[in-house]
Amino acid sequence: MKKSEGHAPTIQVLERMFSLLDVLASHQDPVSLKEISAQTGLHPSTAHRILNDLAVGRFVDRPEAGSYRLGMRLLELGNLVKARLDVRDAALGPMRELHKLTHQPVNLSVRQGDEIVYIERTYSERSGMQVVRAVGGRAPLHLTSVGKLFLAQDDAQRVRAYATRTGLAGHTRNSITDLGTLERELARVRQYGCARDNEELELGVRCMAAGIRDDQGKLVAGLSISAPADRLEEAWLERLQATAAQISSALGYRG
Repeated sequence: MKKSEGHAPTIQVLERMFSLLDVLASHQDPVSLKEISAQTGLHPSTAHRILNDLAVGRFVDRPEAGSYRLGMRLLELGNLVKARLDVRDAALGPMRELHKLTHQPVNLSVRQGDEIVYIERTYSERSGMQVVRAVGGRAPLHLTSVGKLFLAQDDAQRVRAYATRTGLAGHTRNSITDLGTLERELARVRQYGCARDNEELELGVRCMAAGIRDDQGKLVAGLSISAPADRLEEAWLERLQATAAQISSALGYRG
Protein backbone atom coordinates (compact mmCIF):
# COMPACT_ATOMS: atom_id res chain seq x y z
CA MET A 1 0.00 0.00 0.00
CA LYS A 2 3.03 2.28 -0.08
CA LYS A 3 2.68 5.48 -2.08
CA SER A 4 5.28 6.34 -4.70
CA GLU A 5 8.05 8.46 -3.25
CA GLY A 6 7.54 12.15 -3.88
CA HIS A 7 3.96 11.66 -5.03
CA ALA A 8 0.90 12.15 -2.86
CA PRO A 9 -2.67 11.51 -3.99
CA THR A 10 -4.39 14.62 -5.33
CA ILE A 11 -7.65 13.66 -3.60
CA GLN A 12 -7.40 14.08 0.16
CA VAL A 13 -9.78 11.28 1.08
CA LEU A 14 -7.69 8.81 -0.93
CA GLU A 15 -4.55 9.85 0.91
CA ARG A 16 -6.36 9.30 4.20
CA MET A 17 -7.66 5.93 3.02
CA PHE A 18 -4.13 4.83 2.09
CA SER A 19 -2.82 5.84 5.51
CA LEU A 20 -5.60 3.88 7.23
CA LEU A 21 -4.88 0.76 5.20
CA ASP A 22 -1.15 1.12 5.89
CA VAL A 23 -1.81 1.16 9.64
CA LEU A 24 -4.03 -1.94 9.42
CA ALA A 25 -1.41 -3.69 7.29
CA SER A 26 1.25 -3.08 9.96
CA HIS A 27 -0.73 -4.99 12.61
CA GLN A 28 -1.42 -8.70 12.68
CA ASP A 29 -4.37 -8.32 15.07
CA PRO A 30 -7.40 -6.03 14.81
CA VAL A 31 -6.62 -2.40 15.64
CA SER A 32 -8.80 -0.13 17.78
CA LEU A 33 -10.19 3.09 16.35
CA LYS A 34 -8.32 5.03 19.05
CA GLU A 35 -4.96 3.55 18.00
CA ILE A 36 -5.72 4.02 14.30
CA SER A 37 -6.56 7.66 14.94
CA ALA A 38 -3.34 8.16 16.91
CA GLN A 39 -1.14 6.57 14.26
CA THR A 40 -2.70 8.37 11.29
CA GLY A 41 -3.31 11.71 12.95
CA LEU A 42 -6.90 11.63 11.74
CA HIS A 43 -9.76 12.70 13.99
CA PRO A 44 -11.59 9.58 15.24
CA SER A 45 -14.83 10.63 13.53
CA THR A 46 -13.02 11.04 10.19
CA ALA A 47 -11.24 7.71 10.51
CA HIS A 48 -14.49 6.04 11.56
CA ARG A 49 -16.37 7.38 8.55
CA ILE A 50 -13.74 6.27 6.03
CA LEU A 51 -13.28 2.86 7.67
CA ASN A 52 -17.03 2.27 7.57
CA ASP A 53 -17.09 3.01 3.84
CA LEU A 54 -14.15 0.64 3.32
CA ALA A 55 -16.06 -2.00 5.29
CA VAL A 56 -19.01 -1.66 2.90
CA GLY A 57 -16.64 -2.56 0.05
CA ARG A 58 -15.13 -5.41 2.14
CA PHE A 59 -11.69 -3.77 2.04
CA VAL A 60 -11.87 -3.60 5.83
CA ASP A 61 -13.48 -5.97 8.35
CA ARG A 62 -14.93 -5.12 11.79
CA PRO A 63 -14.49 -8.26 13.89
CA GLU A 64 -16.06 -6.37 16.81
CA ALA A 65 -17.32 -2.88 17.49
CA GLY A 66 -14.52 -0.30 17.50
CA SER A 67 -11.78 -2.46 15.96
CA TYR A 68 -10.71 -3.02 12.37
CA ARG A 69 -8.51 -5.23 10.21
CA LEU A 70 -7.83 -5.66 6.50
CA GLY A 71 -10.75 -7.26 4.64
CA MET A 72 -11.10 -10.26 2.37
CA ARG A 73 -11.66 -8.12 -0.72
CA LEU A 74 -7.96 -7.24 -0.65
CA LEU A 75 -7.10 -10.94 -0.64
CA GLU A 76 -9.41 -11.56 -3.60
CA LEU A 77 -7.85 -8.73 -5.59
CA GLY A 78 -4.36 -9.84 -4.61
CA ASN A 79 -5.08 -13.34 -5.82
CA LEU A 80 -6.25 -11.96 -9.16
CA VAL A 81 -3.01 -10.03 -9.56
CA LYS A 82 -0.98 -13.06 -8.49
CA ALA A 83 -2.75 -15.31 -10.97
CA ARG A 84 -2.06 -12.93 -13.84
CA LEU A 85 1.59 -12.51 -12.90
CA ASP A 86 1.99 -16.26 -12.58
CA VAL A 87 0.31 -16.82 -15.95
CA ARG A 88 2.66 -14.38 -17.64
CA ASP A 89 5.73 -15.93 -16.03
CA ALA A 90 4.64 -19.45 -16.95
CA ALA A 91 3.61 -18.51 -20.48
CA LEU A 92 6.46 -16.43 -21.84
CA GLY A 93 8.91 -19.27 -22.62
CA PRO A 94 6.32 -21.54 -24.29
CA MET A 95 4.96 -18.53 -26.22
CA ARG A 96 8.41 -17.83 -27.66
CA GLU A 97 8.75 -21.45 -28.76
CA LEU A 98 5.35 -21.34 -30.43
CA HIS A 99 6.30 -18.12 -32.17
CA LYS A 100 9.46 -19.75 -33.55
CA LEU A 101 7.24 -22.39 -35.14
CA THR A 102 4.60 -20.09 -36.61
CA HIS A 103 6.52 -16.82 -37.16
CA GLN A 104 3.21 -15.13 -36.30
CA PRO A 105 2.17 -13.13 -33.22
CA VAL A 106 1.33 -15.24 -30.16
CA ASN A 107 -0.88 -13.46 -27.63
CA LEU A 108 -1.70 -14.01 -23.96
CA SER A 109 -4.99 -12.47 -22.82
CA VAL A 110 -7.19 -12.41 -19.73
CA ARG A 111 -10.80 -11.40 -19.15
CA GLN A 112 -11.74 -8.15 -17.48
CA GLY A 113 -15.48 -7.68 -17.41
CA ASP A 114 -16.87 -7.62 -20.93
CA GLU A 115 -13.46 -7.39 -22.60
CA ILE A 116 -10.23 -9.26 -22.97
CA VAL A 117 -6.96 -7.53 -22.12
CA TYR A 118 -3.70 -8.45 -23.85
CA ILE A 119 -1.06 -8.99 -21.15
CA GLU A 120 1.80 -10.44 -23.20
CA ARG A 121 2.75 -10.89 -26.85
CA THR A 122 5.60 -12.44 -28.80
CA TYR A 123 6.00 -11.34 -32.39
CA SER A 124 8.52 -10.28 -35.02
CA GLU A 125 8.48 -7.52 -37.59
CA ARG A 126 8.48 -10.16 -40.33
CA SER A 127 5.02 -11.38 -39.39
CA GLY A 128 3.36 -9.19 -41.97
CA MET A 129 0.59 -8.12 -39.59
CA GLN A 130 -0.95 -4.80 -40.49
CA VAL A 131 -2.56 -4.29 -37.10
CA VAL A 132 -0.79 -4.90 -33.78
CA ARG A 133 -2.86 -5.21 -30.60
CA ALA A 134 -0.57 -3.65 -28.03
CA VAL A 135 -0.03 -5.17 -24.59
CA GLY A 136 -2.69 -3.55 -22.42
CA GLY A 137 -5.04 -3.26 -25.38
CA ARG A 138 -8.64 -4.35 -25.02
CA ALA A 139 -11.25 -5.93 -27.26
CA PRO A 140 -14.86 -7.14 -26.87
CA LEU A 141 -15.29 -10.77 -25.84
CA HIS A 142 -17.58 -11.77 -28.73
CA LEU A 143 -15.22 -10.46 -31.41
CA THR A 144 -12.11 -12.34 -30.29
CA SER A 145 -11.06 -15.96 -30.13
CA VAL A 146 -9.95 -15.74 -26.49
CA GLY A 147 -13.06 -13.79 -25.58
CA LYS A 148 -15.22 -16.60 -26.96
CA LEU A 149 -13.38 -19.08 -24.73
CA PHE A 150 -14.44 -17.06 -21.70
CA LEU A 151 -18.01 -16.54 -22.92
CA ALA A 152 -18.29 -20.29 -23.51
CA GLN A 153 -17.70 -20.78 -19.77
CA ASP A 154 -20.77 -18.68 -18.94
CA ASP A 155 -24.26 -20.12 -18.69
CA ALA A 156 -26.99 -19.10 -21.13
CA GLN A 157 -28.37 -16.41 -18.83
CA ARG A 158 -25.00 -14.71 -18.48
CA VAL A 159 -24.40 -14.84 -22.23
CA ARG A 160 -27.78 -13.19 -22.82
CA ALA A 161 -26.96 -10.54 -20.21
CA TYR A 162 -23.64 -9.88 -21.97
CA ALA A 163 -25.46 -9.49 -25.29
CA THR A 164 -27.90 -7.03 -23.72
CA ARG A 165 -25.15 -4.96 -22.07
CA THR A 166 -22.95 -4.71 -25.14
CA GLY A 167 -25.53 -4.80 -27.92
CA LEU A 168 -23.09 -7.19 -29.66
CA ALA A 169 -21.65 -4.28 -31.60
CA GLY A 170 -19.61 -5.36 -34.63
CA HIS A 171 -16.32 -4.11 -36.04
CA THR A 172 -16.36 -5.78 -39.48
CA ARG A 173 -18.83 -7.41 -41.87
CA ASN A 174 -17.82 -10.79 -40.34
CA SER A 175 -18.60 -9.76 -36.73
CA ILE A 176 -21.19 -11.78 -34.82
CA THR A 177 -23.91 -9.29 -33.94
CA ASP A 178 -26.92 -11.42 -32.98
CA LEU A 179 -27.46 -13.67 -29.97
CA GLY A 180 -28.50 -16.80 -31.84
CA THR A 181 -25.33 -16.85 -33.94
CA LEU A 182 -23.21 -16.20 -30.87
CA GLU A 183 -24.86 -19.06 -28.96
CA ARG A 184 -24.18 -21.47 -31.85
CA GLU A 185 -20.58 -20.28 -32.01
CA LEU A 186 -20.09 -20.82 -28.28
CA ALA A 187 -21.55 -24.33 -28.58
CA ARG A 188 -18.82 -25.11 -31.13
CA VAL A 189 -16.19 -23.69 -28.78
CA ARG A 190 -17.39 -26.03 -26.02
CA GLN A 191 -17.47 -28.98 -28.42
CA TYR A 192 -13.99 -28.54 -29.84
CA GLY A 193 -12.19 -26.89 -26.92
CA CYS A 194 -10.80 -24.07 -29.05
CA ALA A 195 -12.08 -20.80 -30.48
CA ARG A 196 -11.58 -18.75 -33.62
CA ASP A 197 -11.85 -15.20 -34.87
CA ASN A 198 -12.57 -15.13 -38.61
CA GLU A 199 -11.81 -11.49 -39.42
CA GLU A 200 -14.42 -10.48 -36.84
CA LEU A 201 -12.33 -7.93 -34.97
CA GLU A 202 -10.24 -6.70 -37.90
CA LEU A 203 -10.51 -7.47 -41.59
CA GLY A 204 -7.53 -9.40 -42.88
CA VAL A 205 -6.67 -10.94 -39.51
CA ARG A 206 -7.72 -14.39 -38.29
CA CYS A 207 -7.00 -15.98 -34.91
CA MET A 208 -7.22 -19.31 -33.11
CA ALA A 209 -7.17 -19.70 -29.33
CA ALA A 210 -6.85 -22.31 -26.59
CA GLY A 211 -7.55 -21.89 -22.88
CA ILE A 212 -5.17 -21.86 -19.93
CA ARG A 213 -6.41 -23.20 -16.58
CA ASP A 214 -5.08 -22.89 -13.04
CA ASP A 215 -4.71 -25.50 -10.30
CA GLN A 216 -8.44 -25.24 -9.54
CA GLY A 217 -9.38 -25.90 -13.14
CA LYS A 218 -10.53 -22.33 -13.67
CA LEU A 219 -10.02 -20.68 -17.06
CA VAL A 220 -7.62 -17.84 -16.23
CA ALA A 221 -6.22 -16.85 -19.63
CA GLY A 222 -6.24 -17.64 -23.31
CA LEU A 223 -3.38 -18.22 -25.72
CA SER A 224 -3.93 -17.21 -29.33
CA ILE A 225 -2.14 -17.10 -32.66
CA SER A 226 -3.06 -14.21 -34.96
CA ALA A 227 -2.06 -14.11 -38.61
CA PRO A 228 -3.00 -12.58 -41.95
CA ALA A 229 -6.21 -14.27 -43.03
CA ASP A 230 -4.58 -16.25 -45.84
CA ARG A 231 -1.64 -17.43 -43.71
CA LEU A 232 -3.26 -18.97 -40.63
CA GLU A 233 -2.46 -22.68 -40.83
CA GLU A 234 -4.76 -25.33 -39.36
CA ALA A 235 -1.72 -27.44 -38.52
CA TRP A 236 -0.83 -24.90 -35.83
CA LEU A 237 -3.94 -25.69 -33.77
CA GLU A 238 -2.57 -28.90 -32.25
CA ARG A 239 0.66 -27.18 -31.23
CA LEU A 240 -1.29 -24.22 -29.84
CA GLN A 241 -3.40 -26.52 -27.68
CA ALA A 242 -0.32 -28.41 -26.51
CA THR A 243 1.36 -25.12 -25.56
CA ALA A 244 -1.71 -23.96 -23.63
CA ALA A 245 -1.76 -27.33 -21.83
CA GLN A 246 1.94 -26.95 -20.99
CA ILE A 247 1.31 -23.53 -19.41
CA SER A 248 -1.72 -24.88 -17.54
CA SER A 249 0.40 -27.70 -16.18
CA ALA A 250 2.96 -25.18 -14.95
CA LEU A 251 0.12 -23.47 -13.04
CA GLY A 252 -0.82 -26.74 -11.36
CA TYR A 253 -3.66 -27.88 -13.61
CA ARG A 254 -3.98 -31.66 -13.66
CA GLY A 255 -6.95 -32.07 -16.00
